[in-house]
Amino acid sequence: MNYFFLVAISIFTLSACHSQKAAEKKSAAPSCVQKAIENFSKGTCEKGLNVKEYTFQGKKVFVFDQSHCGNDMTSEVVDATCKSLGFLGGFVGNVKINGEDFSNAVFVKTLWEK
Repeated sequence: MNYFFLVAISIFTLSACHSQKAAEKKSAAPSCVQKAIENFSKGTCEKGLNVKEYTFQGKKVFVFDQSHCGNDMTSEVVDATCKSLGFLGGFVGNVKINGEDFSNAVFVKTLWEK
């Protein structure tokens, strides 16, 4: 009876690990975004960089924020294919992407920060 219980617990544990890895893989950033993060991380700014994922206008978008690296720096917003949708901040303090205020975006998670 103890053997059966041990086998059942082992199967449950292994299947739970598989489900977690599948969920992590599903939520991973697209490969072009991962490559862009690698390049972004090589910048000259020592700290204050981050890449965050949002849902905006019904799509996943990614914000490459370097605003803490200097005055009037911009944060680029790209879609899942790494197409640039525009820039936030900067000298003029832009807050719109595709004609919509980016404050309507829903934060999903931070992908990377330095």
